[in-house]
Amino acid sequence: MKRPKLKKASKRLSCSKRYKIQKKVRDHHKKLRREAKKKGVSKRVKKDPGVPSSAPFKEEVLREAEQRRLQIEEEKQKKLQAKKEERAQKRKKERDAASKEKDPKAKKARQEEVPKKRAAPDRSSKRYLCSELNKVIDASDVVVEVLDARDPLGCRCPQLEEAVLQREGNKKLILLLNKIDLVPKENVERWIQCLQREFPVVAFKASTQIKDRTVVQAKKSRIVASNEIMDKSRGAACFGNTCLTELLTSLAANTQNEASLRVGIVGFPNVGKSSLINSMKGILACNAGVKRGITKSMQDVHISKTVKLIDSPGVVASPSNPPASMALRSLQVEEGQESVLEVVRTLLKQCDKTQIMLQYNVPDFRNSVEFLNLFAKKRGYLQKGGVPNTQQAATTFLDDWTGAKLSYHCKVQENRSLPAYMSEAVVAEMQNGWDLNKLKTGNKETLKEVRFPNQASSIGFTSNGPTAGLLSVCDIPEEKSGAAEKEAEQNDENDEPEQITEETNEKEEPEEPQKASLKKKTGHVQFKSIPTDIGISTDDAYDFNTDFK
Repeated sequence: MKRPKLKKASKRLSCSKRYKIQKKVRDHHKKLRREAKKKGVSKRVKKDPGVPSSAPFKEEVLREAEQRRLQIEEEKQKKLQAKKEERAQKRKKERDAASKEKDPKAKKARQEEVPKKRAAPDRSSKRYLCSELNKVIDASDVVVEVLDARDPLGCRCPQLEEAVLQREGNKKLILLLNKIDLVPKENVERWIQCLQREFPVVAFKASTQIKDRTVVQAKKSRIVASNEIMDKSRGAACFGNTCLTELLTSLAANTQNEASLRVGIVGFPNVGKSSLINSMKGILACNAGVKRGITKSMQDVHISKTVKLIDSPGVVASPSNPPASMALRSLQVEEGQESVLEVVRTLLKQCDKTQIMLQYNVPDFRNSVEFLNLFAKKRGYLQKGGVPNTQQAATTFLDDWTGAKLSYHCKVQENRSLPAYMSEAVVAEMQNGWDLNKLKTGNKETLKEVRFPNQASSIGFTSNGPTAGLLSVCDIPEEKSGAAEKEAEQNDENDEPEQITEETNEKEEPEEPQKASLKKKTGHVQFKSIPTDIGISTDDAYDFNTDFK
């Protein structure tokens, strides 16, 4: 059945309704005219009455008015003529400049006159980061070296500590154990006792949930949420900030300097320097995140009238360090110098396999590639066709180790002697001026409030000792530009065949009588295939017959 068309509503009105609307409109206009009359506002422009006929000297007044009108018109014409002349001169200059640019001699002379602009420094280069770190050390009265509580010894930089002790101005150096909520309580207490023999140590847990530039204030409520205790041990709460603030304020009060106490926050990338400043300030003053190397330059943050914190970029790790230290402390992955798969293989060698299996809930694996395949399937990191995305799995694994998520710990070295740059006099000087009793009670209160993981659920990690860093700009090699790198790569590619031919000739010399016929036939160089994955060896190859025995 055909659907009937809906008729449009009629606009016809009853006479009473139409008259009523017209009356309301008239009343409204009347009201507006009344209000305008009270205010003295009128829409009608008053007509110029002109000079009345009875006015004396009427002809003279009209003559003056006509002269004034003509004078105004002349001024307008003069202004228009001046604008036309300016435009003509401007066009002439443009034509002359275009003709001069075509002239090669004038162009060369002009280029010589213009001074060469200095290229802006690369903020991600190692030289720039090193110079910024030195600026922070020079500008600071107190230097706070931030250590990851999961590997405190590996986060220490002997070159940094020695540079601070050798600088002028009697600079103070203290150690700060960050991320204590990811380490068992007994391990944290032992590390504090071990490190206190050299420098004062502050236990700290930074807040990682400050997302906007507003003050973080806890909401007052009678009923406490059930998950509030869980949040305290994770990212919502901050512990140790009151102890550190009181410590720095008391030191600033004891100093005779009227200016505010400048405190430099230094350490390797991703130990929590910017998160520490944000927690102390209570707002998002510095950019922080899981990605390493976010901070590129020094930044001042005023905590109070007497204390000012200075954020710094991470310490540049020396290439001479062990592979495990470079995997956690350097920016090789971010700079593209090393693949994420190599880093994962290095980290897995430093841990117990059973603990990794329990932590990530994966079955037994033979090598790093098999672990990444299992981990990718477990997390759902799959590509087209259901192929595991090992690259994404490796990136997630590395983020867990460098970020504030995974719980692992290192064994404390109880019988560790003082470094070469330290002595008993230096230790006494570094501890002088601090309220050590207040520091001890503050650390105890912090350890009571934080919820620590169980010893069994934490992964045991083998530490390789202190990580060497590069502080002087002279030690850092000059970085090649993009064009220079391409030329070097092309030269290397051209040199490779020659090296291979030399090797083949050396190998073929003792076997000349046996393979003389083969040499005559083959006129080209045979390249040996190189395995793409270093971690997979013949011993690690999977035997498919094991399941059927």
